[in-house]
Amino acid sequence: MSAPRQKRDPRNGLRMSATFATIFTILGHTVLGFEQPLAQVFVALGTGYACALFFEWVDARANGVKPGFAGGGKLKLVDFLLSAHMTSITLSFLMYFNRRLWIMAFTVALAIGSKYVLRVRQNGRLQHFMNPSNFAIAVVLIAYQWTGVLPWSFTIDIHGPWDIILPLVIVVLGFRLNLLFTGRLPTVGSWLVTFIALGVFRAWLFNGPIAAELVILTGIPMVLFTLYMITDPQTSPGRLRSQILFGAGIACAYSLLLVLHVQYTMFYSVMLVCAVRGAAIAAYNLIAPAAKPEPAPVTVTA
Repeated sequence: MSAPRQKRDPRNGLRMSATFATIFTILGHTVLGFEQPLAQVFVALGTGYACALFFEWVDARANGVKPGFAGGGKLKLVDFLLSAHMTSITLSFLMYFNRRLWIMAFTVALAIGSKYVLRVRQNGRLQHFMNPSNFAIAVVLIAYQWTGVLPWSFTIDIHGPWDIILPLVIVVLGFRLNLLFTGRLPTVGSWLVTFIALGVFRAWLFNGPIAAELVILTGIPMVLFTLYMITDPQTSPGRLRSQILFGAGIACAYSLLLVLHVQYTMFYSVMLVCAVRGAAIAAYNLIAPAAKPEPAPVTVTA
């Protein structure tokens, strides 16, 4: 009789994502042609690490528990900082602030801080419901309209077959990540199916070419959005039906905002759906019958 299959460590998924994001950033500034200044990377990482440690320490003191980075040696500290690393380095290549590096630090601090402020109670503990990177991007784009996103800069210096090879590599790695670690392939499928259906509907409604509605799916920004942002296991549902509703909801919000001529549609659509999901969980907690006694506080390590 074969031995039972070992459960995969979810931290390995975060480790893989952080490693890929780091390699992608290094290649971006050396080969691919990122237009953001290199200083943004160091400002983002420094701010992210400092905010993650400080906010966790404050939150742990407030709740009378041990900080998530304490009591496990260097490996535990590294694992704790992986989430902040992923958020920070992703923001460093998604956003463009010219030479105003303070806004880079503010964006990262906003992203990390949202994890400790925008929370609802799930399974006996507080859990953030807004995607940190997406939330910070959306807020900064609204508050500081001179900032922007540079989706064309990701591959400006590569040509020929690499225009196909690079997106395929990102797709394969993202598919593997969601298949083995996050379990969010239904979210991806629901998002894509609904997006394509609504794109075809918009083309029919406004008498436009279908290709014009769907070509955005071939770009690296949308690939990253599909496989790495909306599938964040901390801020997306895990049940099959909920995943389908979540992915379809993002596509519907995207289509509605697009029809209303709202720029940076992808970021606002995720923010809206995550906000609705968080509000629904909070409302359920208010009207649900009394639950069993809560377990002892659990420290968050990622």
